Amino acid sequence: MVLDFVAPSPQGTSWGLGGTCVNVGCVPKKLMHQAALLGQALTDSRRFGWEFSQQVKHNWGTLTEAVQTHVGSLNWGCRLSLREKAVAYVNAHGEFVEHHKVKATNGKGQKTCYTAAKFVIATGERPRYLGIQGDKEYCITSDDLFSLPYCPGATLVVGASYVALECAGFLAGLGLEVTVMVRSVLLRGFDQEMAERLGSSLERLGVRFLRKFVPVAVLQLEKGSPGRLKVVARSTEGPETVEGVYNTVLLAIGRDSCTKGIGLEKIGVKINEKNGRIPVNDMEQTTVPYVYAVGDVLEGKPQLTPVAMQAGKLLARRLFGGRLEKCDYVNVPTVVFTPLEYGCCGLSEERAAQEYQRENLEVYHTVFWPLEWTVACRDNNACYAKIICNKLDNERVIGFHILGPNAGEITQGFAAAMKCGLTKRLLDDTVGIHPTCAEVFTTLEITKSSGLDIMQKGC
Repeated sequence: MVLDFVAPSPQGTSWGLGGTCVNVGCVPKKLMHQAALLGQALTDSRRFGWEFSQQVKHNWGTLTEAVQTHVGSLNWGCRLSLREKAVAYVNAHGEFVEHHKVKATNGKGQKTCYTAAKFVIATGERPRYLGIQGDKEYCITSDDLFSLPYCPGATLVVGASYVALECAGFLAGLGLEVTVMVRSVLLRGFDQEMAERLGSSLERLGVRFLRKFVPVAVLQLEKGSPGRLKVVARSTEGPETVEGVYNTVLLAIGRDSCTKGIGLEKIGVKINEKNGRIPVNDMEQTTVPYVYAVGDVLEGKPQLTPVAMQAGKLLARRLFGGRLEKCDYVNVPTVVFTPLEYGCCGLSEERAAQEYQRENLEVYHTVFWPLEWTVACRDNNACYAKIICNKLDNERVIGFHILGPNAGEITQGFAAAMKCGLTKRLLDDTVGIHPTCAEVFTTLEITKSSGLDIMQKGC
């Protein structure tokens, strides 16, 4: 049996079966990212000989309708898959009431109790709010953006997470005025050199960054779709305050685990009281042996959809298929789908220096100019690639980073190579496919320690 229930967001948004990724995460995000890329392609196309006289503009309603139609088909596919596997689907909120027993409450408040031998908690996370005047009344989050019934207009994105920067990127790519308010650093936990380069790519796209500020109040100036909102923010470094007027304020300041209100304390499942996440052993088992957990609710594990899917699949095989394989949480690749994509696998430079000491590392890096960008006269120093190698282990690649077009497709293949023990020598021995962006990793020569300039001159 699956208990799945979506509590509406403060703005009243809810969705169907399939979780965050399908409904308000990876899938609609990637489609809107693609919409923004198509806008850039239209601009580039003139230099490739395409002629069109009519004014090109973007229609937000057409985009959201198409995105939601696809999401709806995935919702239906999830229900069908459950039915084919004879899994009972109950659209209700589950809460433990005693050992091996849960109470399920549906949207009408009707309650039913169920018992089971084993339980899996996969409740995920929801966007965090600021706890300031006007945040839940007037702000939206990623829960609301992908089905927003009107174009958001001039948008303030609060936060510097990958969710914040991805949303800022596609909104700017669709031609909207976008400001990003950053409390401290971009992409905390990611390689900071890559994060700053990514930030610069967004600035070139027209995104404005307001650094070292946090909102203290959101006031409605005018109702509408969108309306007008005034945001008051204060500096994190002193008494300075600033005010700005926007049509939409999008909060992307982090997410909170959905582990409260499900009765874990009644059966003794321990959680981290600070962040609500659940510690598990290497079998995804909680402190209560018959209760398991997978996905974003786990303590200290990558919060990515494919990780949750892999862990869930392997857990099911161990419990009911006689298999032994455990989920490998090391060297999990990921991509930030900003207009210029950032893909990475393994360690950031900061983390590698902590774990291996900087003197034991060799960092190979370069900027590169995609062939498709040459005729279009786009920036020849925006794309960047680097690998971090452990000198004490045959220059094994322990960190892989790329900022460029199709970084997701590139990173996936190199992640498999890193699982196999990729070294700098193996990269050098690999024949590149020409002309591609990925081939840059087969010709890396300049090390950071050499101090040589990697910037390209001229256009």
